[in-house]
Amino acid sequence: MPVALTIRVTGRVQGVFFRAWTQQQARELGVSGWVRNCDDGSVEAHVEGEEKAVSRMVELLRQGPPNARVEDVQVSETATKQLSEFEVRH
Repeated sequence: MPVALTIRVTGRVQGVFFRAWTQQQARELGVSGWVRNCDDGSVEAHVEGEEKAVSRMVELLRQGPPNARVEDVQVSETATKQLSEFEVRH
């Protein structure tokens, strides 16, 4: 059964290819959803898919790409949206 999470990542997460990296990780794990920059400097993502893959995605977001410095990750459950791919939103 698919699960869905909203994830907000704070720290040095903009201007370090965080969104493109997140999209790549999501595609490798086979999860769908989206990622976007927020006005407050954080990055927000909606991730849905099989529970094991979504949990792994959260672990990866806690680390971030090489040039990022993740300070905090907030995770909340949300409704699935039956998305078919993972996109970067602007």
